[in-house]
Amino acid sequence: MKETRKNKTLIGPISINTKGVGFFDIDDKDSIEIQPQYVNRAFHGDTVEISLTGEKIKNRAQGKVTKIVKRAKTEFVGVVDQHDGKTFVIPDDKRLYIDIFLSEKTKVSKGSKVLVEIIDWDSATPEGRLIKIIGLKGENNTEMESIVLEKGFRIEFPADVDQEAEKIKNEYKVHFETEIKNRRDMRGITTMTIDPADAKDFDDAISYEDLGNNQYEIGVHIADVSYFVTPGTKLDHESEKRGLSVYLVDRTIPMLPEILSNDLCSLNPNEDKFTFSAIFKINGEGEVLGEWFGRTVIHSDKRFSYEEAQEVIDGKKDGPYQTELRKLKDIAQKLEKKKFNAGAINFETEEVKFLLDEKGKPIKVYKKSRLETHKLVEEYMLLANRAVAKYVFMSQNKDIRKKGSQSVYRIHANPDPERIENLSIFLKALGFELKNKDGKVTSKDINALLKQVEGTPNEELIKTATIRSMAKAVYSTKNIGHFGLAFTYYTHFTSPIRRYPDLLVHRFLERELKGGKIEQDEYQKFESICLASSELEKKASDAERASIKYKQVEYMSEHVGEEFDGTITGVTDWGIYIEEKETKCEGMVKIRDIGDDFYTLDEKNYSLKGEKTGRKFTLGDSLRFKVVSADMEKRVLDYKLVG
Repeated sequence: MKETRKNKTLIGPISINTKGVGFFDIDDKDSIEIQPQYVNRAFHGDTVEISLTGEKIKNRAQGKVTKIVKRAKTEFVGVVDQHDGKTFVIPDDKRLYIDIFLSEKTKVSKGSKVLVEIIDWDSATPEGRLIKIIGLKGENNTEMESIVLEKGFRIEFPADVDQEAEKIKNEYKVHFETEIKNRRDMRGITTMTIDPADAKDFDDAISYEDLGNNQYEIGVHIADVSYFVTPGTKLDHESEKRGLSVYLVDRTIPMLPEILSNDLCSLNPNEDKFTFSAIFKINGEGEVLGEWFGRTVIHSDKRFSYEEAQEVIDGKKDGPYQTELRKLKDIAQKLEKKKFNAGAINFETEEVKFLLDEKGKPIKVYKKSRLETHKLVEEYMLLANRAVAKYVFMSQNKDIRKKGSQSVYRIHANPDPERIENLSIFLKALGFELKNKDGKVTSKDINALLKQVEGTPNEELIKTATIRSMAKAVYSTKNIGHFGLAFTYYTHFTSPIRRYPDLLVHRFLERELKGGKIEQDEYQKFESICLASSELEKKASDAERASIKYKQVEYMSEHVGEEFDGTITGVTDWGIYIEEKETKCEGMVKIRDIGDDFYTLDEKNYSLKGEKTGRKFTLGDSLRFKVVSADMEKRVLDYKLVG
């Protein structure tokens, strides 16, 4: 710790571990440790003021919390417990190291899961107010709702928002024919949607017309949410607050009420629908010859699942759209090739899917298939996103370079050099090399690495490590490009049903098409929305991962005592983490349960090594294990080595 920081107060967020120890990061290298007795009732994520004590423990500078500046959250999910005639809530988040007291007036059964708000932080035990009884601990619906509520998302819509949505639907019916006259009519053009088999809403469609002379008109049509959700309305405020739809293993928590997401804004087959479109004139080599943006009305001729569309392309299933799908696929492959030649990173990681019974219990876990039709849709969505971003940016900067920009972009910064250097060390320990100069890499360098590891036992492990070493893509009003996609201009235009920033992009595009201007004082407002949306996106991702982990542990709870093949995904001084090869269910073998030697951590080579036998357990090693236990409450699996 630098001398200049002693006796100074610092303000920022605090992290708390499950033992109640706090950590305050000063920068990427320095952090201050705060012992439980000095945390001063700060909770994980709170913004705090701290001072340094001048002491060190195990060479780590010590501090204490002197003031809570801002609470990260006030609402928590937990399980009701009762003793000595009093009712308490034991938080699900173990980083909340203290129970929450509920007043004697609160009537709730022991073992129930509840959502509570802390209303008194200063008493010996924080006092909470009951907001919602979620259900009985351990039941599927209770646990899935708990994950969503714990992350701060709401499930039900306020009554006035639902009423406003109903009113919009009634007005839509009245004004439908009049509004069509204001739009480009695409109802006579072959149009289709391609989505997951279990999708309930369809927010994008693709149209196709053969113009002759090896030229085609391909339209990307997006549900025109901005027509229905206008600035200043209750719907708009609620959508901004939610930020996005949240996807769990067994359900979706929508950003918009079902009247909109599953009806008015869903591009259902054989129905006239309002869309905002990016329409391209493109040749068979994937070269864009012209583009048009604007509001349209479409009529989807066919709703395909990815699998059905793939069968038509492969000729396994006859269909009237085989010619269209095959040509769309061919052009998409040309677009994909151009993208990778330009330096886009070829990340394709494995994801799991669950087959659930009627009670939500997982009876099968399997890896998702990545079909040509997934790539087909992806390439046209990328084309639209990039074209819209470039059009808006260039339109605003025709005459002079303006400070800032009048839109919302999806940006991805260059990787942090220190992280890349650490990744390079990790890769060398596994026998691979990432070309870099003082931690600086290009996307082509990363692609070269991915080519090296393709087909090796460590492929998924290295892909995951590489992704973690890179910056996260975020929303911003400042366009710096997208490193991972190698795009100079990029935004999210294609999913306003489920992402609020996309709705803003539609509004910006509409304003630009009409020649309108943004007021200078709006920049700060939109940048604030970008920051909030990026944070909500992280929370939604955490919720999705939590639901997957819960279902993986639940699945393995039915396989205790059985043996599986796995790969080592982590090594620590307390054990090794192993991921089952087919289901990707990760568990831990405690170091004390290996049993045949005294093992120490070799951090440099990412391995555990036995002192007597010299036996090593290294990242990426394949081995066989047995499931010993599955703790649903903690969402952890314990494994034991076999052989």
